[in-house]
Amino acid sequence: MTEHESIEQAIPILRVEDAAAALPWYERLGFVKQWEHRFEPGFPLFVEVARGQVRLFLSEHKGDAPPDGVIYLRVRDVDAVAAEFGVAAEAMEWGAKEIELCDPDGNRLRIGTPRS
Repeated sequence: MTEHESIEQAIPILRVEDAAAALPWYERLGFVKQWEHRFEPGFPLFVEVARGQVRLFLSEHKGDAPPDGVIYLRVRDVDAVAAEFGVAAEAMEWGAKEIELCDPDGNRLRIGTPRS
C-alpha cells in the first residue's frame, strides 16, 4: 500500500462566525451535529456535522478556511433539498441537476444529483 492509498476520507472545513447559529441551517440540509470542541470557555467552537457518510467541520477559528469557499455535495434527491430552501434545481449541460446555496457565513454549497 502506498502512502496515498491510506487516505480514507477528506473532510472540508468551513469557517463560520457562530457555529451554534450555523447549525440550524446545516440541519435543514439534513446534517446532524456529531460533536463539538472548545479549548476552554470563551474560545472558538469547532463542530462536526454529518449527513450519512458526508462530514463537514464548522470552525469559528479565525485561521481556518478562507471566506467564500465552495464545496460540492452529491445527493440522491437534489429536488428535495431545493424544495426545503425554496429554490428550483437546474439541469446542467454536464449531466446533473444542481442548486447553489450560501450558508449564513457566505460559504457556497453546490448540491447536485447526477442524471441516471
